[in-house]
Amino acid sequence: MVELLFFFIMILIVSLLSFKIDKMPISFQMIFIVAGMFMGWLVTGYVDVTEPPYSTIIFLIAEIALVIVLFSDASRVGLKALKNNLSTRLLIVSLPLTIIFGVLVAALLFPNLPWWLAGIIGAALAPTDAALGQIVVKNKNIPERIRKTLEIESGLNDGGSVPFLLVFIAIGLASEVFKPMGYFIEVALEQIGFGILVGLGVGLIGGGLVLKARDKGWITPVYQRIAFLALAILTFIIADEIGGSGFIAAFIGGLALGYVVKDAGNILMDFSEAEGQLLNLMVFFLLGIVVVPLLFHLTWQILLYAILSLTIIRMLPVAISLIGTKLRWNTVLFMGWFGPRGLASVVLALLAISELGSFPGEDTFISVVFITVLLSVFAHGLTASPLSNLYGRGIRESNQNQN
Repeated sequence: MVELLFFFIMILIVSLLSFKIDKMPISFQMIFIVAGMFMGWLVTGYVDVTEPPYSTIIFLIAEIALVIVLFSDASRVGLKALKNNLSTRLLIVSLPLTIIFGVLVAALLFPNLPWWLAGIIGAALAPTDAALGQIVVKNKNIPERIRKTLEIESGLNDGGSVPFLLVFIAIGLASEVFKPMGYFIEVALEQIGFGILVGLGVGLIGGGLVLKARDKGWITPVYQRIAFLALAILTFIIADEIGGSGFIAAFIGGLALGYVVKDAGNILMDFSEAEGQLLNLMVFFLLGIVVVPLLFHLTWQILLYAILSLTIIRMLPVAISLIGTKLRWNTVLFMGWFGPRGLASVVLALLAISELGSFPGEDTFISVVFITVLLSVFAHGLTASPLSNLYGRGIRESNQNQN
């Protein structure tokens, strides 16, 4: 209970000072992860993220937060965003390459890990976090095209990473229980397929019902938002109940809803910026508690992987995907650097733990993902404002010289 009390005291303090914090080169996630580390150090002590009750609490909160993020981001961004050539390149070329590079580097640095676990590491750390990138996306010094591209990428690549993760988990299950791999691959494909079908069904039908109610004047604006949130949770629950992936269902459901109800994303944005942000900050607070003991067992391989994950593993695929776009080198570097890892990586790691149970290399896997997220929160949080301003100034000066 003391953890909950401390968290909401922090929420109150940060809320009162939010305008001033917004002007500082730090993120709200940084504040809450430090608060969590403080709580873990002085009060909570060692917390095993794989054992109840903490595993249940953390996974439930993180799960709900990611479902809402997947659904709202997909409904806001929509498939029309793929008309943005840069976003399409990042999602179709850069995302798979990031996973492949992540797998290869994990296999090299952790040779004792089974290759499928290296695959789970690569898939879990591939998606970027929209919340951690808000400072960049809102900075008017950056060209709108670049800001929009990064926003679209972070809104869609978390959903795109889930199928890869499910396949690697299926291979891991087959290896651990010594059953035919084909069976588990089939289960993974069923999870993907059922998730897509449920997402399409709930998104299209639910969106149509909301539209009809709105046209007839039956629904108020407040309950329209509540209805959209209900659809997000319904996609997850229904898919999970019939053996599908709730995360894929939420992602596809958001895309379907955005197709039917054009302003759905804008309506859901109000929630994601308030209640959704509360859930997001709670996840980072809990991560701070969990990560403290991991720091005592930090190895050079884990730290090196975290650094490479935020640099080479991310930046090289981005550079490859942007070949032929004639973007300046500083733009390519800027887009490559601002791929923060956050909520999605934490939840995908917890999903893998939940599905696999106890497995060889579990401790290393948890440390790699959580330490990478921790490093990203601080590295991207501290550099977002100064690098955005520096990049924007460089673009302006270059354009002036050309004129």
